[in-house]
Amino acid sequence: MGWWFLEAIGAGLLALWAYLLLFRGRFWAISPQLPEARSTAWDWPEVSIIVPARNEAELLPATLPTLLQQDYPGSFTVVLVDDNSQDDTLRVGQRVAQRLGLADRLTALLGEPTPQGWAGKVWAMAQGVRTAPRCSFYLLTDADIAHPPDSLRCLVSLALEKDLDLASIMVLLRREGFWESLLVPPFVHFFAMLYPFQWVSSPRGRISAAAGGCMLVRREALEKVGGLEAIASAIIDDLALARAIKKGGRDQGGRLWLGYSYRHKSLRQYGGLAGVWKMVSRSAYAQLRYNPLWLVLTVGAMGIAYWGPWSLIAMGLLIHRPLAPALGMAAYAIMALCYYPMVRWYRLAAWWSLALPLAALLYALMTIDSAVAHWRQRPVLWRGRLPPRPNS
Repeated sequence: MGWWFLEAIGAGLLALWAYLLLFRGRFWAISPQLPEARSTAWDWPEVSIIVPARNEAELLPATLPTLLQQDYPGSFTVVLVDDNSQDDTLRVGQRVAQRLGLADRLTALLGEPTPQGWAGKVWAMAQGVRTAPRCSFYLLTDADIAHPPDSLRCLVSLALEKDLDLASIMVLLRREGFWESLLVPPFVHFFAMLYPFQWVSSPRGRISAAAGGCMLVRREALEKVGGLEAIASAIIDDLALARAIKKGGRDQGGRLWLGYSYRHKSLRQYGGLAGVWKMVSRSAYAQLRYNPLWLVLTVGAMGIAYWGPWSLIAMGLLIHRPLAPALGMAAYAIMALCYYPMVRWYRLAAWWSLALPLAALLYALMTIDSAVAHWRQRPVLWRGRLPPRPNS
């Protein structure tokens, strides 16, 4: 029996990973990084910081001060929106501001019940925008993000210098223990592969994306696309907002920037495998637009790209075809090379770059689980809340 097709498959896998390495917008590079503020000569515009917070009483004492105490030359206010919390989120936020002597800088808003057709977080952000004073920019940021003192200065400086409509940051996510070390860095790695940051940030690029933990949005661009009402039901609100602004933010299309910052850190604890699984499965099938064909193609592509090299190595060794495992090992080496910068960014040992196929398998299973939950009409609860109900 001829086994020549193994070498053909190996050549295809090697070509695939060589293409991703060389021609996929350098997705593997941890760049661009948020630059420092380059000028003090700006007429610094007024900014409203909108913080949707649901059950964040534990984290707010650590994160809210980093926003209230921003070293920003212009005027800014913070609007904390209690998104139907079941703890003392609102009171804790108020006490933090009072303890710092900055109560006049904080507006603490008890959110209204989520209307039909709205996602809870988007509704909370919309209430914050509605309450905030009229300003030039909104900083939409999650309550678990700790900001460096010059966060606002750097973001606004970047937006003014590059004339941006939306600038967002992929913050350093928290990872503890084996499962989070295995799964959290690949979460960012896969996102960057789907939406190469350099392509998003290019004025000529067609790809739109944003990282929802920290987004600076120009007020005029947001109003032009119809405000947050335009993405009212979006589960993946950051991608929906980026898409809307890219398409309609200006006559020639909105200008986006997406980058990294190791100084912006999420303090969210995921709780190991179960916590990451729940986070991903709640929205993975929504990312595929609830399309079974996209599910099959996505899972199949992940299997081929990440498990194909291992299968090729095993088959080639089993039937004594030395070229096949050599090609599989070469593809695997490029895969690990692409992942290594992310491993370094998360300060993990180099050998973690070899564990990407295992992480890919688990993410494929999470995606399938997300689809099964949707088909069974048993949506995954996230932070104690169901996905948005459609308008009747």
